[in-house]
Amino acid sequence: MIVRHKKDLVGTDRAVKGETWVSHRLLLKEDGVNFSFHDTTLYAGTRTQMWYKNHVEAVYCVGGEGEIIDLDEDVTHPIAEGTMYCLDDADRHILVAKTDLRMICVFDPALVGPETHDEEGAYPLLDAKA
Repeated sequence: MIVRHKKDLVGTDRAVKGETWVSHRLLLKEDGVNFSFHDTTLYAGTRTQMWYKNHVEAVYCVGGEGEIIDLDEDVTHPIAEGTMYCLDDADRHILVAKTDLRMICVFDPALVGPETHDEEGAYPLLDAKA
């Protein structure tokens, strides 16, 4: 059994920061459960362009307001507490945070830990031994 609390990750290598977000990585590849599980906050007033070409991501909003713009379909969906979306087809998108957005995220394959978005907005596939 694995039990962790977000507050225990603050200031560790499991609290990964980007320009517009911070991700507390509660489960990673090294935990051996074949997916990773994150508690991520996107900062109010930001736009984050992403393209998870190497991963499937499911996201559940537990706080805040924003929108997700599907760049491939040119459609915008509102995001608020209780909204789930799944990036199941390497969907290029922009996440707009009107307020701080707190998102619970699951990635397959599991992240190793230090991943941040590359120039295309993707997370690279890292080797756990790196």
